[in-house]
Amino acid sequence: MATWVAMRLPKLRRASVDDQLGITGVVRLGRRTKDLTKRLRTGDIAVIDHMDLDRTSAEHLVASGVTAVVNASTSTSGRYPNLGPEILTDAGVVLVDGVGSDVFNNLKDGDTVRVHDGELIHRDRTVASGEVLDAARVDELMTDARTGLSAQLESFTANTVEYLRRDRDLLLDGLGVPDISTPIRGRHVVVVSRGYDYQADLAALRHYIAEYKPVLVGVDEGADALVEAGHTPTLIVADVATVSEATLRCGAEIVVRARDDSQQGDDERLDKLGVRGVRFVASGTSEDLALILAAEKEASLIVSVGSQATLMELLDRGRAVMASTFLTRLRVGPALVDAKAVAALHRNRIRGSYLLLLLVASIILLGTAVALTPAGAEWAGDLAQWWRELTGWLQGVLP
Repeated sequence: MATWVAMRLPKLRRASVDDQLGITGVVRLGRRTKDLTKRLRTGDIAVIDHMDLDRTSAEHLVASGVTAVVNASTSTSGRYPNLGPEILTDAGVVLVDGVGSDVFNNLKDGDTVRVHDGELIHRDRTVASGEVLDAARVDELMTDARTGLSAQLESFTANTVEYLRRDRDLLLDGLGVPDISTPIRGRHVVVVSRGYDYQADLAALRHYIAEYKPVLVGVDEGADALVEAGHTPTLIVADVATVSEATLRCGAEIVVRARDDSQQGDDERLDKLGVRGVRFVASGTSEDLALILAAEKEASLIVSVGSQATLMELLDRGRAVMASTFLTRLRVGPALVDAKAVAALHRNRIRGSYLLLLLVASIILLGTAVALTPAGAEWAGDLAQWWRELTGWLQGVLP
């Protein structure tokens, strides 16, 4: 079974129903899983169209409280052992796989449906059916998928060469990095993506952020994640369609990720909101662009939140972005560290303010101990007499 380290998600309690009824709930439909998860409520049945369901999407589905997920596509195609199906089954979510895209035509948002034995039933009519993926079946599929890893790595090599061809000047010489007004040189930068363990990482970095006042960079939905955690982004690097209007208006400087100079939709949205942004034209992901921007502006330390660090996690993102993610991390080099490492080191470090408090407390305790001795009592009496004489003299001198 695939190994993964996820944020702590409780086992979901399925609806208390008998075998004849199955699971009943309100259906929510969305072809883009990350958009659908924003609309889901506890007890909903999610209908998605997501081939090779990844870990981040699965974690968000579980966190939303769904009781069942119906996938129009195959949740694992066998190309590589993706992590999403295992997360759903481990959390007790019923997963029905490969029902076909017609399900989106046969249902509408808000319909009450029943999921039973691989069938999706609405008004006593089966509108879709597929394979139920339980833990044993997911384990079997993951074992088969591991045989496809060599082909994925070969594809990764080809994608790396293609990415170098497209963005060689950006990676090697920093050509195309936009000018920004946010001062970064010599500062710590925290780059937040709404990915793996981002909530736990942000919580663990709370004291670090309060002490170092780093530049907070929100990447796509990561900008909203910063706001939800009680922070204000300093810089937003994003396809702005993924960021809420309130966050775009928070005062952060905005860098718009663009595939080419002809892309106008993001500019129009910013104009309507009354905010401005600079364009960063490149083929990498928003996270890649944020890391390159921080490195090119000479950040002393770059802390990544919600990023992917292992081969399986990179594969789980999809091979289209593997090359840019891998090469970007090579470009940034030792300045890039994971949030978990920073949080662990910061917790174990003694801050200067703590040492000062310890020194003051020690002086007070020492003074108290001395004052309780006979010599200390005599010394305290002399000090009190000196203080009375000093105050009397000041009263006589001052008008």
